[in-house]
Amino acid sequence: MKIVRLYAVSWMGLAVLAILNAVIREKVYGHFLHELAAHQWSTLIGLILFGGYIWVLTGVGPITSTRQAMMIGGMWLTMTIIFEFSFGHYVMGRSWDRLFHDYNLLQGRLWPLVLIWMAVAPYVFYRIRS
Repeated sequence: MKIVRLYAVSWMGLAVLAILNAVIREKVYGHFLHELAAHQWSTLIGLILFGGYIWVLTGVGPITSTRQAMMIGGMWLTMTIIFEFSFGHYVMGRSWDRLFHDYNLLQGRLWPLVLIWMAVAPYVFYRIRS
């Protein structure tokens, strides 16, 4: 379980990448694009950034089993959702409706794709590397 602890700490890198991605969206291309388009571009950029980061992590701390990969993905998913709602609501002051708004795929909100990728990427890269 030492590797799972390493990946728990490594989740902070995912959080930092997500925050940096959001800041760049708000300060740079968010000024030139409609909000939905900026959100969608930010989602694509986030998927790529997370993929690169997770690829590096799986090289540094190899995952050794399907079970371990699934535990890491589930842990990251849980940590992200808890962080998103607690930080978003209690620190950023966003309403619950606003926070849930990004989960609506039918309205072009793509955030759930990031969560799915975060949950399955450890397994995908484990399979590629093994």
